[in-house]
Amino acid sequence: MVTKQLTRAGQQIENDSFAIIDAEAGSHRYEPDQWPIVRRMIHATADFDFKVLTRFHSGAVEAGVRAILDGKPIVSDVEMIRVGLSKTRLAHFRLHAHQFIDDEDVIALARQHNTTRAVQAMGKAFERGLVDGGIIAIGNAPTALLEIIRLIAEENARPALVIGMPVGFVSALDSKAALAEITHIPWIVTQGRKGGSTLVVAALHALLGLAEGRQE
Repeated sequence: MVTKQLTRAGQQIENDSFAIIDAEAGSHRYEPDQWPIVRRMIHATADFDFKVLTRFHSGAVEAGVRAILDGKPIVSDVEMIRVGLSKTRLAHFRLHAHQFIDDEDVIALARQHNTTRAVQAMGKAFERGLVDGGIIAIGNAPTALLEIIRLIAEENARPALVIGMPVGFVSALDSKAALAEITHIPWIVTQGRKGGSTLVVAALHALLGLAEGRQE
């Protein structure tokens, strides 16, 4: 691969890890283009629960790969996702990752409207034209996911793909269940309370790898 940065020893460790995951996971219900995403999520967490908890809209992988190949924006709910992405791969596809949760205007609006910074950050991304056609990557804030769902329903927002994996005890489960009910926008979700930025980064890296495979 063009952007492969692992040393030979590092690549061998990754290959061995994937082989162990494949062996321990055994049979599964995922399509051939979905399993690399789930496997990398398991690799990032050492948690085989994601073999069961991860769900895909039927068009999710193709939509995500196409958005990457077309150089569409990535919008995350937190900085941890943005900085976790490979700069080499982002540059290879001429991708830009955005997050606005720490912006002063976002903080001010959240205080003014008695809502969360995550809600206002997603609103700012939408106003800037980054949501339509982009990949929305949410691993921390259920309110960010709920705002994206609202924008889809009320403002006709049309992201290419929503990766909805917020972790937590308040609204995490409900927000992901609501996303999984949407039929006209592709999504990837983790059911239940489990989630997190690490999982979102893993899923995005898997999609980047699949996109790069299309170029070979």
